[in-house]
Amino acid sequence: MPELPEVETVRRGLAPTLVGARITRVELRRPDLRFPFPPDFAKLLQGRRILGLERRAKYLIASLDDGAALIAHLGMSGSFRIEGKGEPPGAFALPRSKNPAHDHVVIHLGESSVVYNDPRRFGFMTLAATEALASHPFFAELGVEPLSNGFNAETLAQLFAGRKTSLKVALLDQKLIAGLGNIYVCEALHRAGLAPDRPAGDVVGKAGAPGKAAERLARSIRDVLEEAVLAGGSSLRDHRQADGSLGYFQHNFRVYNRVGEACPTPGCRGIIERRAQNGRSTFFCPKCQK
Repeated sequence: MPELPEVETVRRGLAPTLVGARITRVELRRPDLRFPFPPDFAKLLQGRRILGLERRAKYLIASLDDGAALIAHLGMSGSFRIEGKGEPPGAFALPRSKNPAHDHVVIHLGESSVVYNDPRRFGFMTLAATEALASHPFFAELGVEPLSNGFNAETLAQLFAGRKTSLKVALLDQKLIAGLGNIYVCEALHRAGLAPDRPAGDVVGKAGAPGKAAERLARSIRDVLEEAVLAGGSSLRDHRQADGSLGYFQHNFRVYNRVGEACPTPGCRGIIERRAQNGRSTFFCPKCQK
């Protein structure tokens, strides 16, 4: 499933085409994706101008000029491509899936269009009132954004104080930190030198203050996410950018999917291992992650 950097990459790729454009027509080529489309979905979008395109966790949110918001989720294999005027070529352009059976939604914007393609149909789109998004079921319980100004070591100390669950499990808890996924949690923990099964509360110092481990972890989370966004995300199976480009952060993985390889930490002679945690694969170095 695309993680935060992949979704943010898609947002940045779509924004120049979508923001400020008026929707002239919407084609729905099936009645549903993961969920049925809302009643009159295409009709409600027609004629609306798109005022902004934001990301919350792994959701894309397009604010419209009538006070509504178009919410989209990519699911496991969903992708957008831009067709017509202004279509970007992409530095690593690859043919996108153009099988009509998988082109489920076409948003026409005059001389260009945005096509949503999803072979597995685990993605979805819906509408909600912009002013009520904070209390919407998709967003009401989401935690802090790890790329926001409010995310730092103090935030981690507040979230993890007294928690005995493992760091890996706590970091994947969307009610604590929104948008972090398995790949980037593994990478951040390795950069911070922290074992994935270490209790989350261990990063909290005396009187609830953040310890040095919390400072390293907060910095590592932000660094790995920002680097991944700049690299266009990680293309492991289905992910492509909005211009058809491959993301290439997977070439910078230090531990993820590198079982049996030497740890890249300078001076460390450890070998990357894999362990299952709560049904997810955890990749780590048992020597330098403590």
